[in-house]
Amino acid sequence: MSLRPLLLPGVRQREFWSWAFYDFANSSYTTVVSTAVFNAYFVATVAAGKPWATLAWTAAISLAAAVVMVLGPLAGAAADASGRKKPFLVASTLACVLGTLGLMWVGPGDVALAIGFVVLSAVGFGLGEGLIAAWLPLLGRPNALGRLSGYGWSLGYGGGLGALALCLGYVQGAQARGATAAEFVPVCMAITAVFFLVAALPSFWVLGEHAAPAAPRVPSTTSLVEQAFGRLRQTWREGAHLTDLRRLLVAIAGYQAGVAVVVALAAVYAQQAMGFDTADTLKLVLAVNVTAALGAFVFGWVQDAIGHRRALMLSLWLWLAMVLLAYFATTRPLFWLAANLAGIAMGASQSAGRAMIAYLAPAARVAEYFGLWSLAVRLATIIGPISYGVATYVFAGNHRAAMLCTGVFFIFGLVVVRGVDVERGRRAALG
Repeated sequence: MSLRPLLLPGVRQREFWSWAFYDFANSSYTTVVSTAVFNAYFVATVAAGKPWATLAWTAAISLAAAVVMVLGPLAGAAADASGRKKPFLVASTLACVLGTLGLMWVGPGDVALAIGFVVLSAVGFGLGEGLIAAWLPLLGRPNALGRLSGYGWSLGYGGGLGALALCLGYVQGAQARGATAAEFVPVCMAITAVFFLVAALPSFWVLGEHAAPAAPRVPSTTSLVEQAFGRLRQTWREGAHLTDLRRLLVAIAGYQAGVAVVVALAAVYAQQAMGFDTADTLKLVLAVNVTAALGAFVFGWVQDAIGHRRALMLSLWLWLAMVLLAYFATTRPLFWLAANLAGIAMGASQSAGRAMIAYLAPAARVAEYFGLWSLAVRLATIIGPISYGVATYVFAGNHRAAMLCTGVFFIFGLVVVRGVDVERGRRAALG
């Protein structure tokens, strides 16, 4: 399959695939640490299933998201000011890898240690996610951003599958030998850290910057950090005419809160509400990654065919259907159906949102606006999981009631996205 007609002049196909391979790399972290293994291990083993365990996990995720909210836009502005995003990408990747390795030393009762390394790794992941996304409009033609984003997301879920399959093989062997979670989860953390680092190398070696340093918006005698803060303030002031882009960022902060609940608490819900063990949960998440990859790939084509807004709204309707299925599911087959519907919706909504930001952001300041996209996603990561944690505490550990409350975020997203005029927003970005 030739991608050359979809890419901008001067962009090599191997550069696009090296960019997409970062999605392959970082999905290992979200799949194993955030979604399938360490979150459930933290609640059940590290925090010993205490009433506050789920709230403590969501608080750690929210703290990391708050840090990324501050650093993400700053990193994007600094990258635009210097014309070099790659050093920031390498640094954020190393932070995530080292934080994940640190989780190897977390055992029963090590709540503070676990939270420390979770925050470090999640901050590194969040910064890298925003930085790598800023390359998309520098590589692809405007009418192909949906497909290219979809290719990246679908390849990313393949990375999650690969890392999870390695962990599942080890876990099943360890359980057969009578090993406990405190013995096999640390090895899963090591597998994930090495997988992420090795799979990210093509992005570091092959991907070009494709951006010149932007003109300073504050006196050139100031430091890069001071210039970045100045540019970020300028971004807020000058973005007043980009009403549709701003509306989209608000919508993303809303519906991504629901997505963040599923990512951060899927394994916890499966074990607490449905009685899954670790091997069951890994198999479920493996299947969900397949459907998520299909959702991202197919919806990339759908998005370019029917339009950005319609595709995103369709994905949010799928999310609402998933919430209702999960709430009413009392048998494993029905829960499996809900989980795989979540996979399709996840691949579709995340790919569509990233492509829309790329389409609506001014080309000269794309990293800054992807920094704001990262800010919106991290705000959602604070609001969603912490709301779920509070709901489980208020409803005395009732995960079904907490999941039903999550539907409010997708309804909010639908209402706000409905008001986005994509073509008007594109004209404003080009003006």
